[in-house]
Amino acid sequence: MTNQELTELIKKVSQEYFGKPFVHQANFNSRLKTTGGRFHLKDRHIDINPRVYQIYGMSELIGVIKHELCHYHLYNAGLPAQHRNREFKLLLKQVGGLRYAPSLTTGKKKHKTIHLYECTQCHLKYQRVRKLDTKRYVCGKCHGKLKFIKDIQMSS
Repeated sequence: MTNQELTELIKKVSQEYFGKPFVHQANFNSRLKTTGGRFHLKDRHIDINPRVYQIYGMSELIGVIKHELCHYHLYNAGLPAQHRNREFKLLLKQVGGLRYAPSLTTGKKKHKTIHLYECTQCHLKYQRVRKLDTKRYVCGKCHGKLKFIKDIQMSS
């Protein structure tokens, strides 16, 4: 789908669900990572994350478009267009738009490394996400010296 086809789709959805025209531009923006779309107040164009269409298809794309059009039409009418406002929530419910963007991660699990340290005197074990400088930090219980034991790979 091209940017021109996206703009035409948004115009169609706007007229069908809101009864108002969409007279600005719409673009796919691959730099969007966690959000499905974005409405720009300055020039009133809409950016859509192309991954929504690639991963979930047309139905989810239309849900995101409805969400962004709620921002667009409320802003143009001079009403509050933020997520927390009552008018936004009511309009979104009326047109059946998505409240939140679907998950756009690739499904790869991130692995977190846990660093394991032990006190040389009282043998208390410490697990930390960040590395410790063992010359600078000491045991919180007995003020003994800490020594590095091993790294543990955790999947989150």
